[in-house]
Amino acid sequence: MLVLLPPSEGKAEPETGGPVDLDGLALAEALTEHREAVLDAFDPSLREAPAAPAAEVYTGVLFKRLGLALVPAKARRQVLIFSALWGVVRPDDRIPHYKLPPKTKLKGIGAPAAYWRPALTEALPDKAGELIVDMRSGAYTSFWKPQRATLLAVRAFTERDGERKAVSHMAKASRGDVARALLEAKKAPKDPEGAAAIAEAAGLTVELSDGYLDVIV
Repeated sequence: MLVLLPPSEGKAEPETGGPVDLDGLALAEALTEHREAVLDAFDPSLREAPAAPAAEVYTGVLFKRLGLALVPAKARRQVLIFSALWGVVRPDDRIPHYKLPPKTKLKGIGAPAAYWRPALTEALPDKAGELIVDMRSGAYTSFWKPQRATLLAVRAFTERDGERKAVSHMAKASRGDVARALLEAKKAPKDPEGAAAIAEAAGLTVELSDGYLDVIV
């Protein structure tokens, strides 16, 4: 199983600590050259800024509900966090505070989604039979989409008088709850049915619907 997360708009700013080590980030061999280009176009001074684990830098609703610091280290390695600046990072990758919205157009780079897509398509695992649980928001889903693996996206709805309505803010919290349940499970799910069973065991009300895990809140 692989869990895909978006970054969060809310970010903590590390006050101390060494700078980012590009060679120490996830998939460095494939992505370092691209990261250097985006850094140069966006803000080269970030190379010297204090850095901390991504799990501590990202502080939005999803990350608060997920609580990556409490997730076992082995399970954290199943998480990839998408970013307009870094492409993807793992929770333990050390990064500085930054603010780069995914639709920002950078000189020589253009839109981050189009820039990162070829590199991520080549670098990220995409194996038939593997379950990929997608918690990303719309802007980041266009960075990469697996073609062979089983993709299960997570949505959230409210239900009143038999009518369902999609929710946005609560979707982040619900995705955090689902991610925590899956990553803390004794055995990672291998298919959507297994993911749904784990979420239900954690007390969530969920339904499977054509490639989606719908959470009813």
